[in-house]
Amino acid sequence: MTQDNLNGQLRIAVVIGSVRKPRLADPLAAWLERELTAIDWLDLDMIDLATVSLPMHELQPGGAAASPVAGRLADADGFVFLTPEYNHSFPAPVKNAIDWHFTEWAYKPVAFVGYGASGGIRAVEQLRMVFPELRATTVRESVLLPMAWEHLDTDGRFVPPPGTAQALHAMMNELRTWARALRFLRLTDLAGRR
Repeated sequence: MTQDNLNGQLRIAVVIGSVRKPRLADPLAAWLERELTAIDWLDLDMIDLATVSLPMHELQPGGAAASPVAGRLADADGFVFLTPEYNHSFPAPVKNAIDWHFTEWAYKPVAFVGYGASGGIRAVEQLRMVFPELRATTVRESVLLPMAWEHLDTDGRFVPPPGTAQALHAMMNELRTWARALRFLRLTDLAGRR
């Protein structure tokens, strides 16, 4: 791999974890897309779990090859999970999506944007325990959005409170550092990927 490949654009997949209707995820995802599209090193892929069929009864050990988003996840250099906190944890569709896949996560960084009454902190902290089992690395920086519903304007657009954009860009800079570092590690095929 050349130095240009190591330092070039990175494909980052944003995984939208709520499948509820209606949902607060929509204005938050729109805000994320606006912010991330403006980052020049980033090739953005928005994956909305509400539009992806991953039936629990078809879940197979080690991930399912028939997943409709497996290729998109495999192509990603890193991930941002937009996750709500439900009952002090992350929602079932997020865990289902994680479990449907295996090698797609290996040796890639994962960052989190959490939301809920306490900013999704418990959902984020629990996800930090899940991803190392899949050989993924979670980044230290995260974005927590407490009471995000109080920051919607009259048109329903999310208006981030002061410091939120700075926190997002700090998180993305860390994600970029890890994504570039782990690109080389993925070439060694330590997870038996083909």
